[in-house]
Amino acid sequence: MRKIFTLCFMLLATASFSQTIDELKEEKSKKQDSLDAIQGRIDDLQKQIDEFPGWKFGAFGTIGASFSEFNNWYGQGTPNNSSGNITITANPYAKLDREKYFWYNTAKINLSWVKFDDKDDPTDDDSFREANDVFSVTSLFGYKLTETLAASTLAEYRTTLINNFNDPGYLDVGVGITWTPVDGLIVVVHPINYNFVFADNDAIFESSLGAKVVANYSKSFGNLDFNSNLSAFISYEDSNLSNWTWINSLSYKVWKSLGLGFEVGLRDNKQEAVNFAYGNWDPMGTEPEPDFDNVDNDLQVYTTFGLSYSF
Repeated sequence: MRKIFTLCFMLLATASFSQTIDELKEEKSKKQDSLDAIQGRIDDLQKQIDEFPGWKFGAFGTIGASFSEFNNWYGQGTPNNSSGNITITANPYAKLDREKYFWYNTAKINLSWVKFDDKDDPTDDDSFREANDVFSVTSLFGYKLTETLAASTLAEYRTTLINNFNDPGYLDVGVGITWTPVDGLIVVVHPINYNFVFADNDAIFESSLGAKVVANYSKSFGNLDFNSNLSAFISYEDSNLSNWTWINSLSYKVWKSLGLGFEVGLRDNKQEAVNFAYGNWDPMGTEPEPDFDNVDNDLQVYTTFGLSYSF
């Protein structure tokens, strides 16, 4: 009899425990549905805030640094050395959107320094030297003709900051049409544009009249932020004076505003290729003087990967 009583008690306790677990799971499900509904309303409010006309400011980019010190580490070619790498990229923006007009201002900065000091070589350079050096700022103003088309004017300046500032430097100023077919995409076509070029070597670098085409696409997919910017100048006077730059940036948020970032930049500029070859040309050697006909215009490429930030 006692065994039967004990068995009945255990079955009753198990049934009560299972019922309690099911009730807790049901309660959790109800609360989760409530949280999802609240989060949905929060997302809707944030979307309204993002779409509200007015100034919007922000920035994202990557940062990275590494330092090392070796003493008597005989297993490597230079047992006594110190090395380091510092990289900073930034993509700040300030955008104003009104019913009849807009004004978009953006900048792109990519700077890095590296050093490798061989302590056993007294002639070795032990300082940080520039590695990446990219700077550009763009200002686009448009008067809306329709919901997706606007008469616009653009000014864009590109140069380097650490070394050879404004040598060369490029300033594009022009007028034309801006098309915004979907959210996040801006296409600028300016058939009237003057490309001012500033450089010490005016025998290679030359300003000219041409067309300016800019396409920028910015989008967020959950924790992933993506930005792609293509800027091209097509010279009416000489194709050797044309140039384009295409930069793509990715940032994945891991915790709050911090995450991982990647950036790749491509550029085609014949004037810069000839100028670089001329700077390394030996007049006493057998190679001919570099010019637009005998210099290969190799594609310029840079990549950056590191810790990302956004705000």
